[in-house]
Amino acid sequence: MTVADPGQLAVLSNRKDNMAQMFLDRVAATPHREAFRYPSGEQWKSLTWRELDELARRRAAGLIALGVEPEQRVAVASSTRMEWVECYLAAVLAAAATTTIYPTTMATDVAFIVGDADVHVVFAEDAGQLDKLREHRSETPSLQKVVLIDGEPPEADGDWVVSLAALDELGTKYLEQHGSAVEERLDQIKPDHLCTLIYTSGTTGRPKGVRLPHSVWTYEGAAVEGIQVLSPDDLQFLWLPLSHVFGQVLLAVQFQIGFATAIDGRIDKIVENAAVVQPTFMAAAPRIFEKAHARIVTMMEAEGGVKAKLFHWAFGVGERVSELRQQGKEPGGALAAQFTLADKLVLSKIRARFGGRIRFFVSGSAALDKKLAEWFHAAGLLILEGYGLSETAAGSSLNRPGQYRLGSVGPIFPGTQAKIAEDGEILIKGPGVMSGYHNQPEQTGEVIDADGWFHTGDIGHFDDEFLFITDRKKDLFKTSGGKYVAPQVIEGRFKTICPYASQFVVHGNKRNFVSALVTLDADAIQGWAAQNGLAGKSYAEIVTSDAAHAMVQGYVDELNLGLNRWETIKKFTILDRDLTVESGEMTPSLKLKRKHVENEYADVLDKMYE
Repeated sequence: MTVADPGQLAVLSNRKDNMAQMFLDRVAATPHREAFRYPSGEQWKSLTWRELDELARRRAAGLIALGVEPEQRVAVASSTRMEWVECYLAAVLAAAATTTIYPTTMATDVAFIVGDADVHVVFAEDAGQLDKLREHRSETPSLQKVVLIDGEPPEADGDWVVSLAALDELGTKYLEQHGSAVEERLDQIKPDHLCTLIYTSGTTGRPKGVRLPHSVWTYEGAAVEGIQVLSPDDLQFLWLPLSHVFGQVLLAVQFQIGFATAIDGRIDKIVENAAVVQPTFMAAAPRIFEKAHARIVTMMEAEGGVKAKLFHWAFGVGERVSELRQQGKEPGGALAAQFTLADKLVLSKIRARFGGRIRFFVSGSAALDKKLAEWFHAAGLLILEGYGLSETAAGSSLNRPGQYRLGSVGPIFPGTQAKIAEDGEILIKGPGVMSGYHNQPEQTGEVIDADGWFHTGDIGHFDDEFLFITDRKKDLFKTSGGKYVAPQVIEGRFKTICPYASQFVVHGNKRNFVSALVTLDADAIQGWAAQNGLAGKSYAEIVTSDAAHAMVQGYVDELNLGLNRWETIKKFTILDRDLTVESGEMTPSLKLKRKHVENEYADVLDKMYE
């Protein structure tokens, strides 16, 4: 089945030639409008599009002065912050190609990326990132210069390391002597030139460099503008890792449409920042929605009494209204009156936690449980789930505010084609697909066939024009009884049912039953511990207690009621610590590294089958 006829490319007449042109056209169209706001101490400061352009041009000239040539790689090793955007734009305006490095990446992997990508300049956030580069300097001969964003360069590094301020000063002097240097570079950029070399976070094996030319980003920007979900009057709160393709596509969309963005990558500040910034939309990975849901539910349960009863009543009303709205209807009569009261007393207060102006959230990067989406919808918070991969520049499909189906990832983008292979795999073809893996022609040939179809590795199906994702092809497993199990669906459902859950890793390939590894959320479990005689105990003592096991067993029993017999969780083990990005068990975009976890905890898993 193929959907989204390429004839729909007519709606993409607003597409730009390249990423630099997209940004410059935005500056020309709305020079004095706010482009970004960012935290500075306890306050938020703003940059207009014109101010951002002036800063990026100066820094681009600095890169040119350092000898960076068109399409040569400039890496950014930093958390999400205003400087990330500025340095990225500097590379774009210098006609270079950016390579992104997560700040949590281990030194050995940093060296691999810098070496494989042939990086010439790295913007390093701080001394910690600089140390990683210094540790493997002999393995990265292409790296000519490191620009330190925070702090002053150590004298011991000589002129190998310069400060951001020094680069800006260099750019200013260069422009005094070569006033048209940036314009000359801009004239050289072609749609098929490399814009971004982004390395997959690697749920298995070495990361692969995904080559994304300018054309994929200009397509993404035009496609999202074409489906009319955002306007220049929107305000985005952006915390997602800009080292990830999900974060970067939001930049392309912003340049195309012209809305403002409040940017701060500190995850522990998301809710606090949202309340202050009052955005109209925000994108996030499912784990953020799971944590927000868990925190709200456990807080209400801890309150108990009348407040808890009122909370559950209000959500019961909200769920009935949600069902109607999913059918395109509005409540009337007694239900309308009940909803007005429920909204005033409870639901509006939940929306206020996110600033009170959210039109919708966007969820991507991993599967979002439908029950979780329904819970937020009952509160008046619509989550539009989308779908894409690094290899498809993040966006291939998206639900729309007036055209959504919870549980799906929405209709395919205009100009993109999608079909389901005989084995259920989703295949994608279109202008958003990568040009290939860097230095890996064989692996490119394995995922892009002779007809140009990219094989996503995801299993799914269409219902009308809506695409539904079942699971990752490589994650599906078969029990020894010959039954297939899709672990992601079960994992997402459990984390919605159990407000104390952090991770739930379903296991059972070639086993005679299905088991799970469980971790509990460190924040949520403290309130439960206080109510169950475990106050003052350490995290490990709490989660490995008999009481915690009994609590989790209750939620597992509830989960099993909705599963097929062969899918039910017969045994589980609660781990004495959570899975983390730092320990290599989660990707920086908060996806589970399943094989890594199964190998790490092989003894624990085997014990459940003794």
